[in-house]
Amino acid sequence: INYYIHIFLTFMKVPQLRKKPEIKSCHNITWEDNYSWIHQKNILEVLKDSSKLLPEVRKYLEDENDYFSHQMSDTKEIQKVLFDEIKGRIKLDDESLPFKDVRYSYWTKTTTKGNYSIKLRKKIDSDEIEEIWNGDLEKEKLKTEYFGLGDLEVSYNDKLLAYSLDLKGSEYYTIHIRDIKSREQVGEKIENTSGGITFSLDDKYIFYSKLDDNHRPREIYRHEIGTPTSKDILIFKEESEAFTVGIGLSSDEKYFFITSSDHNTSEQYYFKADEIIPNPKIIDKRKRGIIYSVNSWNGNFYKHTNEDAEDFKIEKTNDLEKKEWETFIPAREEVLIGGLIFLNNWIIRSETSNALSKLILRNTKNNEEEEIFFSDEKVIVPGVSLTQRNRNTDTVYLSYSSPKTPGRTYLYNLKTKEKKLVKEQEIPSGHNSDDYIVERLECASHDGRMVPITITRHKKTKLDGSAKLLLYGYGSYGSSMSPSFSSTRISLIERDIIWVTSHIRGGMEKGMKWWKEGKLLNKKNTFEDYIASAKFLIEKKFTSKGNIIGMGGSAGGLLMGAVVNQAPDLFLGIVMAVPFVDSLTTNLDHSLPLTVGEFDEFGNAKDKKEHFDYIFSYAPYNNIKKMDYPNILITTSLSDNRVLFDEPAKFTAKLRDYKTDNNLLLLKTEMNAGHGGKSGRDGAIEEIAVDYAFALKIAGKLNTWSWNIKINYHINIVSRLMGLSINKLA
Repeated sequence: INYYIHIFLTFMKVPQLRKKPEIKSCHNITWEDNYSWIHQKNILEVLKDSSKLLPEVRKYLEDENDYFSHQMSDTKEIQKVLFDEIKGRIKLDDESLPFKDVRYSYWTKTTTKGNYSIKLRKKIDSDEIEEIWNGDLEKEKLKTEYFGLGDLEVSYNDKLLAYSLDLKGSEYYTIHIRDIKSREQVGEKIENTSGGITFSLDDKYIFYSKLDDNHRPREIYRHEIGTPTSKDILIFKEESEAFTVGIGLSSDEKYFFITSSDHNTSEQYYFKADEIIPNPKIIDKRKRGIIYSVNSWNGNFYKHTNEDAEDFKIEKTNDLEKKEWETFIPAREEVLIGGLIFLNNWIIRSETSNALSKLILRNTKNNEEEEIFFSDEKVIVPGVSLTQRNRNTDTVYLSYSSPKTPGRTYLYNLKTKEKKLVKEQEIPSGHNSDDYIVERLECASHDGRMVPITITRHKKTKLDGSAKLLLYGYGSYGSSMSPSFSSTRISLIERDIIWVTSHIRGGMEKGMKWWKEGKLLNKKNTFEDYIASAKFLIEKKFTSKGNIIGMGGSAGGLLMGAVVNQAPDLFLGIVMAVPFVDSLTTNLDHSLPLTVGEFDEFGNAKDKKEHFDYIFSYAPYNNIKKMDYPNILITTSLSDNRVLFDEPAKFTAKLRDYKTDNNLLLLKTEMNAGHGGKSGRDGAIEEIAVDYAFALKIAGKLNTWSWNIKINYHINIVSRLMGLSINKLA
């Protein structure tokens, strides 16, 4: 049977997208695009209502999905195994730590059968628990396949629950307000918002940002609860199409701050929290390349800014009108200074350098600072959160994890240094951190810059070049890839696949300069860093040429597309999730949601020839060549408005025309999802299982599970049949 299935798959018709050649031109340069016709003029309407999709395009996506299913039919068993493994490492019936408000303590929980979280509370002086939100029941009531919760906020008087929902995956959120006691909706729903909800302190209003026709939040409205939305008052409008807006409350709850920003520049406005009619005042006018944010606490204003301080500094003043700023935390080269968390007697902040973060504690009485130590492990991700709304406390929640150590949270007394373990990420199927080795190395890129690399492997994996290796990368928007614990990756690491994260330029792991050196006309440094990491890992015998599986999503998909065009022989395979691969076409279309706001990240090809030439030289879709490519899995979602589904669809179709090999090229489209993929816990696990099954398939490891994995898998299955917990059965 397997033989004939193999024969059938070998000769199965490969999906073909109809060619309709179009000659495009810009800056006196012309090029041919055979597949641009699939980009509909009403594409944003298609994202909201998939019935408007061209039937021929839908048929192509469905054919690709069928082809994917057939080609991956031999992985169905391992997908099930991986799903059970990954889910078996999650404590399904779990609860978060409580946050103590004025009258109630609030927390969330998940259940064994549920896919969505439940919000709970109890009065401070009572043991009676009240359920105020149940995601699974809400989804069931709405009878929708996709269920995306944007925000969930309780009013300050604890009487109202406001929440925003996206039921398509297209990130058009509808806001609802509900009376907690009666569970009845209060007033009208508010449609086409960005999802964020901010209550006024008197609970008479909420503030929200509305999306324009191009899906950009550029307006802040005040809605009086219980009144028609037609009476909502516009309190702020951003005129630039490149900037988007948001609103939040200061730490001392005395001011609202409106932030308008793109990826490179910001501007802030403020108004008093008790103003009857908000009249936002500007703090500092925007300056290109200057990012700042202001908070208020204890009669002072604190500004986190990179003006004359590449890696940020913090300034302080007691008057936003006079703006006589003095240095509070000075800048340090290639040390990224983070924001501040305020308590009455303490200020906590973060610092990041060389892709490692730490927490710094300041005593406000003597202004002395000290580092908060967590663990003897060198590669960790620390975190801090408040235990209560009242800031007159010495206790906080401190947490950390590492690539091999599950998360641990302590109730920490900042004054006495006493700490108590109050929550530990439980791995029901078992986990021994000593089985894994974590290394932090550096490699030289093409220009001599040293790139940090985080390596996680099983202690039994041989370092003789024979191991397969998954190399993960992102490298855009200043987003840093933190070396935190991931229970999902264990499924690959246990099968002798080494997991490596390359902290390439374009992120901020080594400060703002690291970001600047990986964007605009420096974007190719991102790709060169990744390729240098791959070659370094081959040289050091972690793997060998042709045994690397590249993985990246969204802008990380741009990375994957660029490096596979540049150095395909390094890779066994590539996994590209919602990949930004038709980057030139998108950059030239200023009507798309993200394009204008990303001019300072990728450039403006339409108006600047220098930017056009540079983007054209690396854009994955435009640089596909007649050559052998490795195995490639591409995933996308029909309702994704960040990276439109037509980018990966066009890339796949063109790649089929050009590639000269017989390796796998698979396109999988989620027909009811957005940029983040399927909604719900099980949906997310299913998608990870598909990616990992593909990796194991091309690595020749479909039937090579370790005994430890087999035992845990069968314990998991038997425990479910018997209705026992995995720990009890083990």
